Formats: sequence, C-alpha cells, structure tokens
Amino acid sequence: MPSPRARRAGSLRQPVILLYVAVAALYGLAAWLRRPGAPAPAPSLPAAIIALALVVHAVTVVHAVFTPDGIDLSFPQALSLVAWLTVLVAVVSGLFAKLPAAGNVILPVAAACALVPLAGSAPHRFAYAGETMAAAHIAVALVGYALFTVAALQALLLAGLEKRLHSGITRPESDGALPLLTLERFLFRLVAAGFVLLTLTIASGLVFSEEVFGKPVTFTHKSVFSVLGWATFAILLFGRWRYGWRGRRALYWIIAGTALLILGYLGSKFVSQVVLGR
Repeated sequence: MPSPRARRAGSLRQPVILLYVAVAALYGLAAWLRRPGAPAPAPSLPAAIIALALVVHAVTVVHAVFTPDGIDLSFPQALSLVAWLTVLVAVVSGLFAKLPAAGNVILPVAAACALVPLAGSAPHRFAYAGETMAAAHIAVALVGYALFTVAALQALLLAGLEKRLHSGITRPESDGALPLLTLERFLFRLVAAGFVLLTLTIASGLVFSEEVFGKPVTFTHKSVFSVLGWATFAILLFGRWRYGWRGRRALYWIIAGTALLILGYLGSKFVSQVVLGR
C-alpha cells in the first residue's frame, strides 16, 4: 500500500499542478513589472496580475488544505496558506502603494512558497476543524501571523530606507514611498491589529482549550514561542505608547517578535513533519 506521502505526491500529478506553476509565474511577473528601474507599465496591470495570482493561489490552497479527509495543515500547505494571506493583507492594506519596494520582497517569496506543496508531504489533518470555535481559532491565528509577517517585511525595508536616508544616499520619496513617519505609523497599525488577533488566539487557546481542541492546555514549543512573541509585541506597544519608541529600536523589536511567532508555528511544523517525519 502506498504511503501517505506517496499518495499526496500522486495527487499533485494531476493537471492542478499547472495552477501551482501559474501562481508562481504570476507573482514573479508582477514582481518583474514592479522592479526598480523598469519601464512604468499601465498602472492597473501589476495590480490585475496580483489579483489574478491571489485568485488562482486561493484555488490551490482550497484544493490542498480542504481535502475530503479533513483539513490538511501540513508544513507545505501551511506555508502556502500564510504566503497567500500575506499577499492578501499587503494588497488590502495598501502596502504595495505606500511602500512599492515591499512588492519586490513579498511577491518573489510568495512565488516560492506557492511551489512548496509540489514537493509533497505526509498529510497532517486537523482533528477539530469541524468545530466552529476551532475553525475561528485557526482563522484568527493565521490572519494574525500574516499581519505580523507583512509588518516584519515592512520593518526590514524601513530599516534599510532609514539607513540610506541617514547616509544621504536617497530620500524614501524618491523610491515612490511615503515619508518614513507616515510609513511608521502605518506599520504600528498593522502591529496593533496583529497583536489584538494574537491575544485572541492565545486567550482562546488557554481559556477554551477543551472546547477548541478537546483536551486541556499543554505547553509545547509552539505555545512557548507564541507567548514569547506576544510578550515582545506587548513590550513594544507599551514602549511606543509610553516612551514614543520609533526608528531602529522599534523595527528590531517587530522583527524579533515575528521571528518568534514564525519559529513557533512554521518552525515547529518544519521540525516535526519535515525533519523528524512525524
């Protein structure tokens, strides 16, 4: 009898494999059209390509995650899903317009993540996905992760822009971006929204663990990293409110908090499912 990994790989040999390639190609094309120094295309062309990529990507996510046997949240599917949500958040929030360079990072990364499920993996079914509270818990958590991912990528770009500005190399406006202070305020709105969702995720997991997962709360690597990430963002937002933290100090806190969350969710999945093969 073929193994789950083999069955999964076999299912991806169907024509749907072309959709995965199409998603990566569309993200790549949009990034290429938006590259620095490229001739300016029609303003609506990159936006239309990204919108089409999101639709096709959504089809691949639904096909891979929502299977007849239940919801598959194995590492490749989770990575692709988070990538889709990240692009969606960037589009809906207007980040690509406020900070055009963000597209040069987010879109190629999303293209690569969209192809990861083609490598195949053993399914990792979520046993309680049929429960309303469990589904809400997953949805809130994933949107929160996407918000923090976008915030971290923006923080990295802002750190680079600030360094260039202090070196007198260029002004952010010359790159088509808004002023740094405006971008920073937008960044903290993303962080605040993500923090609210992360708080709801942790609270629902702690208070309603038996209703959501059918068992009392247990402290795993994922929960420890999640709490550490929450504490990092709590300190950052308090420092911003009380002491006016900004600039590189705030940006590094955002990157560190997001890294903890990624280690807790995707990192734990990668180690347990890919490295250890559980």
